[in-house]
Amino acid sequence: MPHIHTEPGQYDHTASAYIFRVDFSEPKIMLHRHKLLDRYMQFGGHIELNETPWQAIIHELREETGYDIQQLSLLQPERRIKHLTNAVAHPAPIAHSSHPFGSNGSGHFHTDIAYALIAHEAPKYTPHDGESTDIKLFTRREITELPGDKIIENIREITLAIFDDFLETWHPVSSREFK
Repeated sequence: MPHIHTEPGQYDHTASAYIFRVDFSEPKIMLHRHKLLDRYMQFGGHIELNETPWQAIIHELREETGYDIQQLSLLQPERRIKHLTNAVAHPAPIAHSSHPFGSNGSGHFHTDIAYALIAHEAPKYTPHDGESTDIKLFTRREITELPGDKIIENIREITLAIFDDFLETWHPVSSREFK
């Protein structure tokens, strides 16, 4: 989906996923080199006008990574709201933040709701045509060593927080729990 709000001071709502592969001797984060920004980033995109943030994650992951959502578990805190009457109880995000988009100083922003997911295997499919195929797995040490021109600093900070805290304190739950 294209940007809806492109004027200075306007915000687009996005959803993103930090995917951690745990089928190695140590966890690794899967990132892709964003075609426009030329930096390693988590997967995700704009939330369509007719979808929830979780629905955006499902389609963005399939398009950008080749993962079927059923291959992934979602990290969630032990204590969370699991059901609401006449409402959708969304998964708890790992981060919910706003940041400027791009480097052109246009004053346009993204408000991103980010989730952390766990994979025990490679994706079943390949990314869709037109998506970045520069996908890499990084250890925690490799993330700390990436130069600033290769990763956006707030993405590094969220990634390190997941490595250092959330992988141990939040629990993997079935992605089927959410709609």
